[in-house]
Amino acid sequence: MGILGSIVKHPDEIIPLLKLKMAVKKAENQIPPQPHWVFCYSMMAKVSTSFALVMQQLDPQLRNAVCVFYLVLRALDTVEDDMSIAMDVKLPILRDFHQHIYDYEWHFPCGTEDCKVLMDEFHNVSTAFLELDISCQMVIEDMIKRAGEGMAEYICKEVKTVDEYDEYCRYVAGPIGLGLSKLFHNPGPEDLAPEDLSNSMALFLQKTNIIHDYLEDINEIPKPRKFWPREIWSKYVNQLEDLKCEENLEKAVECLNEMVTNSLSHVEDCLTYLSALRDHAIFRASAIPLIMSMGILALCYNNIQFFKGPVNMRRGLAAIVFDQTNTMPDVYGAFYDLMSMMKSKVDKKDPNATETLSKIEAIQTICRDSGTLNTGKLNIVRTKSAYSPIMKMVFLIVLAIIFGRLSSNRHDA
Repeated sequence: MGILGSIVKHPDEIIPLLKLKMAVKKAENQIPPQPHWVFCYSMMAKVSTSFALVMQQLDPQLRNAVCVFYLVLRALDTVEDDMSIAMDVKLPILRDFHQHIYDYEWHFPCGTEDCKVLMDEFHNVSTAFLELDISCQMVIEDMIKRAGEGMAEYICKEVKTVDEYDEYCRYVAGPIGLGLSKLFHNPGPEDLAPEDLSNSMALFLQKTNIIHDYLEDINEIPKPRKFWPREIWSKYVNQLEDLKCEENLEKAVECLNEMVTNSLSHVEDCLTYLSALRDHAIFRASAIPLIMSMGILALCYNNIQFFKGPVNMRRGLAAIVFDQTNTMPDVYGAFYDLMSMMKSKVDKKDPNATETLSKIEAIQTICRDSGTLNTGKLNIVRTKSAYSPIMKMVFLIVLAIIFGRLSSNRHDA
């Protein structure tokens, strides 16, 4: 569906989309003038538009630290993900990456597209890193060291059990959650969150990425990347790559559903983490990615299209999340709605249906018990459109007139 068709079908999304566009422009105007910071913020927008936007709301000192932290992590991921790098070369880089960030001249050619540019011009990130407060540098160095060691440990072995799956995610993503919590605490205004909550938030985001990126990872050249645990996928197919085969789609969807159900175990901790945040900008920077991840999982769940192409949240809906996520009632409302959507998709014949429903209902209970479901303004799932067919038709005509006049003006010019 084209952008115009999407707007006509969901006209309530046009204002959030316009606000999102203005937010992008505002973010561009906030970039510091120094070349290395221009590189960092521009690269951030290219490799993660959504995170770049939520991060721009932070206090400048904290924003710079989070920007550098994210880019260093992205560079580390690029080394891990590039399957063309020989293992005897890759392992030392992963383990020593926390030292390379201090070297103005260090770079390592790998990756593709924007990530390749990031690696080729990594000196800009190092320059920015060395301008940060020493406390921020120490947090980033420590977290990168932990993540690199975790990646190096698992790069040569298969993720077999669910416990190993959790351990891998804790090794490579746990430092991200803990690092952000430490940056939010110093130089940020928040109390230091308990490590288990920071870990859970990071695991939830990491597991969402692992689930969402199945096709991209399994089709990687020269060899696939495999992060789904054998303990889960071996119940359904003989090899992980068999999930994408047409003849296995029914079993593949059941496997997908079990993976999504596994990730729901972290939602309660995510909600607890968010409820303790006091700073509005930090709250939004934390809440929006979690709602987006929950949205991705809800769309992926029991979706046969998942094994045929990427499943993503509609841009207009993402714009609504960005625009209207301001309070915990908004978060509770969004999670409750997304759980309702997932619940409606549960097939009672699915082998994990009982466990899935149990976790969904537990999350919905937390949202209901907050007593705020009717006070939040963020509604992810609408039971029916707020616009009648006649209003949609009028809206379409108005858009056609506007586009017609714009086209005429261009020709006249």
